Amino acid sequence: MAGFKDMSIYKKAFEMARMVFTLSKRFPSEEKFSLTDQVRRSSRSVTAQYAEGYRKKRYPAHFISKMTDADGENAETQVWLDHAVACGYVTENDIAPILKVSEEVGRMLGDMIENPEKYVGKRP
Repeated sequence: MAGFKDMSIYKKAFEMARMVFTLSKRFPSEEKFSLTDQVRRSSRSVTAQYAEGYRKKRYPAHFISKMTDADGENAETQVWLDHAVACGYVTENDIAPILKVSEEVGRMLGDMIENPEKYVGKRP
């Protein structure tokens, strides 16, 4: 039986968090406790929220709630990346590959939110 780590959405979101981590190493040291911390936390939270929701998939309302949280963290990551560009720490080209993965993750989460019956367990 496959677990949450075997799911393509988890793998994509995990890769996105790794990409964010690598890119954020380029941010200035004065951003360590603000922008750097925020973008790393939000990107990592996508996988954490997904894992929690996966474990609660037997309960549709809990599943939808956690997928919604994951989607929110995914959107937050995009905002922090926009701030990094606006501050001149990175370029649009630097964040483009991350945003591409983020948009894909967002579409997958959106499908889970809109069609939970495809993902939740059967009720006894």
